[in-house]
Amino acid sequence: MNQRLAQISIVVRDYDEAINFYTKILGFDLVEDTLLSPEKRWVLVKPKSTENGCMLLLAKASTPEQERAIGNQTGGRVFLFLFTDDMERDFILYQERGVAFVNEPRLEAYGKVAVFSDLYGNLWDLIQPSTLKKI
Repeated sequence: MNQRLAQISIVVRDYDEAINFYTKILGFDLVEDTLLSPEKRWVLVKPKSTENGCMLLLAKASTPEQERAIGNQTGGRVFLFLFTDDMERDFILYQERGVAFVNEPRLEAYGKVAVFSDLYGNLWDLIQPSTLKKI
């Protein structure tokens, strides 16, 4: 069997504000933005260095239940894990761009880590693995 995770859906309030955050603030690439209906778009973003890795599907909330999940898709736990090859560079850059960090970078057995929240409050781990394999 040859499988991989291709996309993870993240519920957003507005397509354009989410695209702006992921591309202008986090520096991701906009892979696709296709209009499916007047209310629905297929929007994919990915970290710049990702070739065949997992992408984020930005899914606009369309029901009250989905709207309640915005920013709390995992009940307050860290939701996504973004690997970096340079924690200090990205930590400083993201702070300059207004990203809210929950804590300062710290050293763990697996590498350096700092938790930040996205524009809706979902928590992310920014990680520089101690043994950096291809990211």
